Amino acid sequence: MSIKKSNLPLTSMLANSSYDYVDSFEGSFIDKNENIDAAKVGKAFFSSGPKWIEKLFSFRNAIVKRLGLKTPENILDRQKQLVAFKCEVGERLGLFQVYHRDENEVIIGEDDKHLDFRVSLYLQPNGNNGHEKTLTLSTVVKFHSWLGRLYFFPVKPFHKLIVPTMLKSIINNLKATPNHQ
Repeated sequence: MSIKKSNLPLTSMLANSSYDYVDSFEGSFIDKNENIDAAKVGKAFFSSGPKWIEKLFSFRNAIVKRLGLKTPENILDRQKQLVAFKCEVGERLGLFQVYHRDENEVIIGEDDKHLDFRVSLYLQPNGNNGHEKTLTLSTVVKFHSWLGRLYFFPVKPFHKLIVPTMLKSIINNLKATPNHQ
């Protein structure tokens, strides 16, 4: 499976606003039973991260907590939270809140004093083959101050490594889901 840089889908809920930073990556896969929907994609986002990404987030949280920025609460019960997670609007898992969910897209993110960010998980049929789907993972950021820009400067190179890796992991997780074969 190949992951490639792409554009924010034109029909995404995020497409009609302006941001200080935008990136998108996409990958395709076969959904033989056509049972993968936006809610499953949203849940897979939280259960697909490689361990090295979790360690980076732990490191990030330790640093930014001292600066008064938001960090996730109750991360010790993460597995329990993940089992109960339904990917409903308003629901929260870790640092992320679900802002939007429809049949094609889940938007998660957070607002903080230095910046707001949203992540779009956009699922769509790919061409004439009804079983083939494309998943686009997009990130948008709106800075509130120089602190937001300063914060994002060292994050950006890691972000460009993390997002394609996460997308590949999400797709592999979805393909490995029971009833997918």
